Amino acid sequence: MKIIWSQRKTLALCINRQGEPEVRAPYGCPKAVIERFIQKNQAWIDRRLDEQKNQKQYSAEEIAALRKRAKEYLPPRVAYYAAQMGVAPTAVRITSARTRYGSCSGRNSINFSLYLMEKSDRAIDYVVVHELAHIKQHNHSPTFYKEIEKILPDYKERIKELKQK
Repeated sequence: MKIIWSQRKTLALCINRQGEPEVRAPYGCPKAVIERFIQKNQAWIDRRLDEQKNQKQYSAEEIAALRKRAKEYLPPRVAYYAAQMGVAPTAVRITSARTRYGSCSGRNSINFSLYLMEKSDRAIDYVVVHELAHIKQHNHSPTFYKEIEKILPDYKERIKELKQK
């Protein structure tokens, strides 16, 4: 397994773009500690590798169609919910991210994965509201989820829809 050393303070696992597991470790972390960390998280690694093997492969045409739909559909949804929430993202971008459907930067720029377009409208709206809520709360605290609940009282059901294949 590849180990990436950096000035971080904690150990972390990820599956890289080539589909290989990696450990990110602080400089000076003993190899024995890293090996125990890998053993402790082997089930997580195996699950992620299985998920990656079972991921649908998309043609260039399918990706282009999803991107086009996302560019047409998401900005109006962002504008609608941003007005309700009293926030304004600095930018809205469409990415080809596979590991997360949305993200919000520290500068309040919001990114959405084009693969989000395969989910239900209710699930998409949850991701939009979730990312907009990060403009008010850059965390996942109870206060953050209260912001979501003000707009989507049924947000927990929407999360379940988002997780369905």
